[in-house]
Amino acid sequence: MKYLILFFAVSMSLNAFAQEKAIWQTDVVKAVDISAKENKPLFLYFTGSDWCGWCKRLQSEVFTQPKFQTWAKKNVILVELDFPRKTQVDPAIMQQNREIAQMFGIAGYPTVWFVIASKKDNQISFEKLGSTGYVAGGVEAWIENAEKILLPKN
Repeated sequence: MKYLILFFAVSMSLNAFAQEKAIWQTDVVKAVDISAKENKPLFLYFTGSDWCGWCKRLQSEVFTQPKFQTWAKKNVILVELDFPRKTQVDPAIMQQNREIAQMFGIAGYPTVWFVIASKKDNQISFEKLGSTGYVAGGVEAWIENAEKILLPKN
């Protein structure tokens, strides 16, 4: 009986762990600190969450899928830089988002930049690894494209 209860408890724990969603940061300074601690690149997602059709499609076809969630937790620190039209955003976060969008020359949504961030004397700098946007073919095609950007070229 003890083993049955233990098996059930372990199964429930593993199931909860497997379904845990990746966390999206909105504060870039905090994300840079996490990136340094975990030694992972930043995944900067520029979106118009409440009006951009392609952004919504990328969210539903890729970012909400379990395969992406697992991949993201292992490989990157997710950062959402949102430019909504109807939803209120904290003014400090919106200012941050505008400055970073200008820095990266964002001209359309959705855009994803993979970067390595570093911080020195409270100044953040970004080493650009590459960018992408919506990729047809679902989560597998999107991850395959992202890995081409992230993996070192030999």
